[in-house]
Amino acid sequence: MASSSQQPGIGVGTWAWGNQFLWGYEPERDDEALAATFRRCLEQGLHFFDTADSYGTGRLNGRSEALLGRFAMAAPAEERAQLCIATKLAPFPWRLGRQGYRRAFAASQERLQGQLRRVQLHWSTARYAPWQEGPLLDGLADLVRSRAVESLGVSNVGPQRLRQLHQRLADQGVPLRSLQVQLSLLAPQPVLAGGVAEVCRELNIELIAYSPLALGLLSRSNGQSKAGARPLTGTRRRLFQQLEPKVQTLRQQMAEISAGRPGGLAAVALNWCRAHGAMPIPGLRSCEQVNATAAALSWQLSGDERGSLDQLVGFAGAPRMPANPFQSA
Repeated sequence: MASSSQQPGIGVGTWAWGNQFLWGYEPERDDEALAATFRRCLEQGLHFFDTADSYGTGRLNGRSEALLGRFAMAAPAEERAQLCIATKLAPFPWRLGRQGYRRAFAASQERLQGQLRRVQLHWSTARYAPWQEGPLLDGLADLVRSRAVESLGVSNVGPQRLRQLHQRLADQGVPLRSLQVQLSLLAPQPVLAGGVAEVCRELNIELIAYSPLALGLLSRSNGQSKAGARPLTGTRRRLFQQLEPKVQTLRQQMAEISAGRPGGLAAVALNWCRAHGAMPIPGLRSCEQVNATAAALSWQLSGDERGSLDQLVGFAGAPRMPANPFQSA
């Protein structure tokens, strides 16, 4: 267990910013609220923002980056200097060779108005086009060496592939700064025995937990959604219908842990990630969500509390979120 002084902070995920399919984004309704959300994040000391060039549905592709760039440039210079905006570049089939990301990187920098600090490989192509991945990663390393961007990370990479990519970059004198994977109480595989968290600790790679609230499933009380919450639609509704009957015991334990502490069930889920040495990046779309997230930073799980949650989620038959199909071994 990470000690209090060693536990990572909390970042912000922006997958929903521009996504209509899963999150029902509407520019006219949401952009003002998202701008206020961004400002509240800075007020609460949340400075790491994760996005991707593929975030945004259809004609809104890249919308998340564009919103982040707009909001960042509207912030005072001293606050903007504290930001770490990280984007992920998708290894689409037409992005090939060492120069395959050049245009994509330039487009992301333009949407982010020059505020990009970390570039990340969005997913591994090891399962279907292993020859594509290495040259693209080399191209990202070139961007770090030329100081076009400060640091480099990868996403959706398992223990074996992580070691290979780390070594490839080390041979070029470029550190691998971070790994981003799905990690939550309903997707604990990275922190179980033999998981990628062990490799991150060994190689001094920051571990970032995306979907730490399991698309919101872990922040809801048993049988209840938060007042004012948007109705579940499509894929999320089906997923919740499938998993909610299986997480009642887990939620009850989370409720007992959260009693008398700020942040509710969400804070328990976020602090479980932090206790395992990972920085969670929950998706935030309202000032209320920001406040609850920041509240989680005011306390940590005890060893016994983390152990009780580990026991509930660590066995083979425990409820699980669907795995990312691009996750490599």
